[in-house]
Amino acid sequence: MNRPNAALQVGILVLGSLLIGVIGWIIWLRGWGGVEDPDPKLVAGTGEFWGKDYHGSDLKPEYHSQGSDEAPSHSRALYLDLMKRSLTDLIYDYNTGDYGSIRGEGRDWPERAMTMIGLQRLDNLHFCMEDVLAREVPGDFIEAGAWRGGATIFMRAVLKSHSVNDRVVWVADSFEGLPPPNTEKYPADTGATWHQNKTLAVTLESVKSNFERYELLDDQVKFLKGFFEDTLPNAPIERLAVLRLDGDLYGSTMDTLVSLYPKLSSGGYCIVDDYGSIGTCRKAVDDYRSKHGITEEIKKIDWAGSYWLKK
Repeated sequence: MNRPNAALQVGILVLGSLLIGVIGWIIWLRGWGGVEDPDPKLVAGTGEFWGKDYHGSDLKPEYHSQGSDEAPSHSRALYLDLMKRSLTDLIYDYNTGDYGSIRGEGRDWPERAMTMIGLQRLDNLHFCMEDVLAREVPGDFIEAGAWRGGATIFMRAVLKSHSVNDRVVWVADSFEGLPPPNTEKYPADTGATWHQNKTLAVTLESVKSNFERYELLDDQVKFLKGFFEDTLPNAPIERLAVLRLDGDLYGSTMDTLVSLYPKLSSGGYCIVDDYGSIGTCRKAVDDYRSKHGITEEIKKIDWAGSYWLKK
């Protein structure tokens, strides 16, 4: 007499457990799948990935749900956020007061970080890449002036996270530091001493090793070794979707624009790392834009960087 009741009870428990599991799975799926990549409008140089304060508890990623994407979108956002923390060295020290502020804003020459640029400029790079990929703007991606390679490592990470296999990240640098100023050709560089700073000389082998640390060194990463005036005029680049300049000098900035800006696709982005912080760089950009009638609005990223959308 008791066996049927026991069997019934077991059946009810099994069905109840299954029902709870199904409900939990649905809740998990909705919570996971409803988180999209951060709204690009909130990423373009605003630092919204990381909140509004680099000093402490507000320094955390903010993801904006629109309820339409699947789990891969959330996974991609988490991966790229982790890449930013690691490349800037803020994965260890992001909430330690002054260091977090200085490093987060890219105001130092860090001992360990793969990039000097701060979070807002990485957020801007992220936005520009996501935007051109979404709009299918044709072309590759390049940074002219790569230092330890951090920004270009992030470029490759973005492509990998989107499973993009038909575009290349170009890493252009002397890998020996900045060139001595050519004051006959570019008088604006008179007195520049960047070439004397050995901190800026990071070897090609070191940069490749940095890519390898993130398992991102492959045939979609190409290196252009040498000073820009020598390597960029004949670089085997057909089109660019994002052009990022970090040459500091008037001459290096002008050489990059002359050789590469004509290859930037309409709808692509030109990013200038030091437009707001180094006068010679800003003058080169302004002179080039004036000479070629470029009138697109220059938008400020942070205290140093600026960018514009090529029409």
